[in-house]
Amino acid sequence: MDFIEKFSGVFLIAGLFLFFMAFIGLAVVPVWMVDKVEPRQEIATSVPKLYLDTYSDVETYKAALRKGRDIYIAEACWHCHSQYVRPTANEELRYGPVSMPGEYQNELNLPQLFGTRRVGPDLSRAAYKKSNDWHYAHLYNPTSVVPQSVMPSYPWYFEVKDGVPQPKEEAKALVAYLQWLGSSVVEKSESFASYIDNPLPPKE
Repeated sequence: MDFIEKFSGVFLIAGLFLFFMAFIGLAVVPVWMVDKVEPRQEIATSVPKLYLDTYSDVETYKAALRKGRDIYIAEACWHCHSQYVRPTANEELRYGPVSMPGEYQNELNLPQLFGTRRVGPDLSRAAYKKSNDWHYAHLYNPTSVVPQSVMPSYPWYFEVKDGVPQPKEEAKALVAYLQWLGSSVVEKSESFASYIDNPLPPKE
């Protein structure tokens, strides 16, 4: 006990120093590095058929993806959902191919939202696994589609008309982002080609 009391000041200083170094190494340096990273991939080159009625052109669609990602971060969705399929415990059987570095070389993955917890499923391969309507229902009332869900509801992203919740632009953007996750991998699958490979018709 005397030893601890004698060196308590040293332990305090050492603890503060280590905290400061961890803050620099795990917060400041990554942010500084991200600002210098140039994305190597376009987030979208065409509007998927699923969204041709919602977004008029590629730039509008890309703006919605950015907005959806901002909402995803603001609502702390990354706290319960990871975006990284690890090469362990047969994760590829549940979530699809193991994540590769090339998937994260675009602006929507800088900084990467790998996450560490899986209160909800990993979303690396969320693209087109569920319909837009399923996602809207899940956002409005999660237990309506997943009875055991512990996810909170997000009714403020909907407007109720004649007793029916209608998604606002924020909800549409968030769902567009969720449907985009993993699309660079999914598009290599022939079974999903009809959803992805649908360039916009030429403007008249």
